[in-house]
Amino acid sequence: MSEQNTLNHLQTVTESLETGATMQIRYLLNGALPAQDVARLLESSPPKERKLLWELIEDKNEGEVLQYLTEDIGVQFMKNMNTERLIAVSEHFESDDLADLLQHLPEKIVKEVLASMTAQDRKRVEDLLSYSEDSAGGLMNTDTITIRPNINVDIVFRYLRRHAKIPDMTDSLLVVSRSDKLLGVLPLTKLLVSNPNATVRDIMETEFTVINAETPASEVAQLFEKMDLVSAPVIDGENRKLLGRITIDDVVDVIRDEAEHSMLSMAGLDDDEDTFSPIMKTTKRRAVWLGINLITAFIASYVIGLFQNTLDQVVALAILMPIVASMGGIAGSQVLTLVIRGIALNQIGATNTRWLLNRELVVGLLNGILWATVIAALTALWFDNIKIAYIIAGATIINLLFAATTGTLLPIFLKKIGIDPALAGSVILTTVTDVIGFLSFLGLATIFLI
Repeated sequence: MSEQNTLNHLQTVTESLETGATMQIRYLLNGALPAQDVARLLESSPPKERKLLWELIEDKNEGEVLQYLTEDIGVQFMKNMNTERLIAVSEHFESDDLADLLQHLPEKIVKEVLASMTAQDRKRVEDLLSYSEDSAGGLMNTDTITIRPNINVDIVFRYLRRHAKIPDMTDSLLVVSRSDKLLGVLPLTKLLVSNPNATVRDIMETEFTVINAETPASEVAQLFEKMDLVSAPVIDGENRKLLGRITIDDVVDVIRDEAEHSMLSMAGLDDDEDTFSPIMKTTKRRAVWLGINLITAFIASYVIGLFQNTLDQVVALAILMPIVASMGGIAGSQVLTLVIRGIALNQIGATNTRWLLNRELVVGLLNGILWATVIAALTALWFDNIKIAYIIAGATIINLLFAATTGTLLPIFLKKIGIDPALAGSVILTTVTDVIGFLSFLGLATIFLI
């Protein structure tokens, strides 16, 4: 469903709710719209309307809709279900998606849901729950088709025809030993054109991409992008035992989540920030970073206070002061964003950090000279004071050099000590550029004017 269609359906639903025409809404939610579109409609609705819409969805359709909801919203609905309904909706989920949701539910409910499953399905979900959701093991799906190397192609075809449903995104069959050790892969494109009498061992590929279960999800996404993969087997790193496979649809989710994480973190928001979260919940989430920002603002204000006598004597300084801080903040943010992106793509390491820092210092110096000249010329025309023009030019160059240094080294340092650069980098950078901007401008003014 396009964005415009989502808004059109949302308007229709809102108008129907206002007039009490629930039959039309029921029709939309229980057949007229695909489950994916119903999920987007729920995500685009404020909490009160979202609850009413959910109550209008028939029980038989809840599980299918839940698959497409964001994790935060899906968990909200599941927490309000009794165990019987949870068991019923869980039948619609792939094992990896179900494991992700169960991690956020009370342990007692999780045990009851697992107890309702067949031994095979329970084993699959329990295996997935043993891995972090941000790892290949937590990302994988255990629904795979495996074959032995000693059978021929004709037997493979007969085996596939007996399958009620081939798992989605199946581009290769996985060849394993009797102990489930991964031996190779057999692409379907190769299987289709092979001699029916040829054995799997003769035509399987032994050079292929395999992923360790402990590999971080971000690295998995980079590997899929680099190798143009549709799916990849996941193994136990110690003995190459096949555990499952990761498919491109799950990797797309990882890429989207990482993009959302970076965007929201820059603003100090949580990954699961819901556009239509309740007022108090949203207030609490944002209050923390507003408090941190207040502390940094007081630090900058303290630096300004140190030069109160200077400001009292030259009013023009107070007018021009924000320019230096603003220029440093923008320049630093440009570098910070670039370096965080490089870290996310594993492009930055010990071997190229020095080159990157030197490059940014030269860029900062050249831009500093260019814009310091412009600012100085405008200042001289505005206040008819050549000394202030020179001072603001010097402060601008100094702050842009500090911005380049901080923007380059700060995210690398934060990453090294285990702090997310996207979350903390912008706050620290803003403080540095503000403090250095005020300190250099007012310090130079104190030396050369007073």
